[in-house]
Amino acid sequence: MAPVRTIDFGSPFDEKEEEKEKESLEEPRNDSVATATTATTAPTRPDFGRRDSLASLSVAAGPNRYSGEPTWPRGWRPYACLFGGFLLMFNSWGLVNAYGTYASYYMQHLLPRQDILLLNLVGSTQSFVVLFFSAVVGRFLDAGYIRHLLIVGTIFVSVGSFGLSVVNGDAGWRDGRYSLIWLTQGLISGLGMACFFVSSSQVVATWFRARKGMAIGIVASGASIAGLVYPVMIRFLRESVGFNDAQRYVATLTTITSALAIFIARPSPEHLVRKPERWRNHRVFIDTQAFRNTPFMFLTAAICFLFFGFYAVFFNLEEWAASTGLGAREPIRGQTEQVETHEGALATHYLLAIMNATSTLGRISSAYLCDHFGALNVHAVVTFIASLLVLCLWTTAKTVPAAIAFVVLFGIFSGAVIGLPPASVAYILGLSPEAQSRLGQWVGMMYSSSAIFALTGPVIAGHLISAYGNNFLTVQCWSGACMFMSAVCMAIAIYFRRREAALSQASSPERRSSSPAASTLRTAMSREASERQMV
Repeated sequence: MAPVRTIDFGSPFDEKEEEKEKESLEEPRNDSVATATTATTAPTRPDFGRRDSLASLSVAAGPNRYSGEPTWPRGWRPYACLFGGFLLMFNSWGLVNAYGTYASYYMQHLLPRQDILLLNLVGSTQSFVVLFFSAVVGRFLDAGYIRHLLIVGTIFVSVGSFGLSVVNGDAGWRDGRYSLIWLTQGLISGLGMACFFVSSSQVVATWFRARKGMAIGIVASGASIAGLVYPVMIRFLRESVGFNDAQRYVATLTTITSALAIFIARPSPEHLVRKPERWRNHRVFIDTQAFRNTPFMFLTAAICFLFFGFYAVFFNLEEWAASTGLGAREPIRGQTEQVETHEGALATHYLLAIMNATSTLGRISSAYLCDHFGALNVHAVVTFIASLLVLCLWTTAKTVPAAIAFVVLFGIFSGAVIGLPPASVAYILGLSPEAQSRLGQWVGMMYSSSAIFALTGPVIAGHLISAYGNNFLTVQCWSGACMFMSAVCMAIAIYFRRREAALSQASSPERRSSSPAASTLRTAMSREASERQMV
């Protein structure tokens, strides 16, 4: 096996090699070529209004520097890693997707009369912890510490999952202990899931360079499958063996699959590893060059808006269906007023399972489109459609068929919406190894920036429901508006991405295959090396 290539950004670059590279770029091949190049490029102006196809906007629009490689990697290791990434997503964001079933059971049995705001806080704490630590996890990934992260993550997820099975006594009527549920399910499990989340897509991206979007989409489908498996599993086991034993079975499945991922989720030996000399320097975890990249900044704003309203749909779907009679569930003990259930209504946990199952189709199909039309372009379109589904279809769903139609359609598009952020960052970075070596750090920074929005968004939605007399129209408008603003920010990011690409082509025609992000990253790396040398 070839040794892992390492870039040490703590030491200065070889100045002689840099000078040779500059001379090779500046020296014309011959006078006639130089004259022709000057005559061609001097009057050139970037054309921002031209009608390029979406495919021409993707990072692969120019000459593909990996065109000599097979479209899909050979051997069993890349596909074992792909399955490992799937398992990591299964046990990270998949548990977040499944929380709606837990919340419904808490309100129905363990914690009746508990404010829905506080119940949403458990799920939003999971999201917050996963996203908040993404920047740190991403930087450790870029430094090659994937195995250490997966071991730590497995320990935390196992402790949190098994801990949830013992903190509620006998799990009888009103035996729930909210603070311990928040500690085990929200905080401890969330810390372990944070080690898995960014790792799942970053490690797979090192193998599938020509089909990165498709590979990340397959990994992202792990969250959808988990959102189907865990709610159904906990529901049926709870009825047969009780909540505590059911949770132990869930914890066992989580532990075994996480442990398996430790051994098979390994990055490609050709992947560039960036190990800093000093970890205490803030530049190690925060790449300031990302803040100078306009498309990345607008994409980050889009993800912040997205998490502000997206998971309010998943966390409150079962309660909405039960309160409107469009979903059936057991009546809550002590509740005198019962809502009449519509004919043909499905059990509420099935609605959430259907939404998660159909999101698998959206994650994989959108990933296929990303390799042809560009990840950010696809991401903006599906986010806009998802916002329309919430604002137009969910708010008007008054019958069981309409509710099922919303669950299926939103599930398809929501899978694409939540699964594409890493692919969109890879799209902005470009295909060069120097740029892709920062994928983990940039993805982590993006998610960490959105962590506070993931924490407060579902809580705000829960407050809106309680403050307006259990009226779910408030959360429907809130979620739809947040997703619409997310789509707007993505559209702006696309505009600046096209603008930078046009400027790059106009100024350096001979280097059109490089992305704007890659060229700016080379400048940033040279600056970092100079600063290190001065110190």
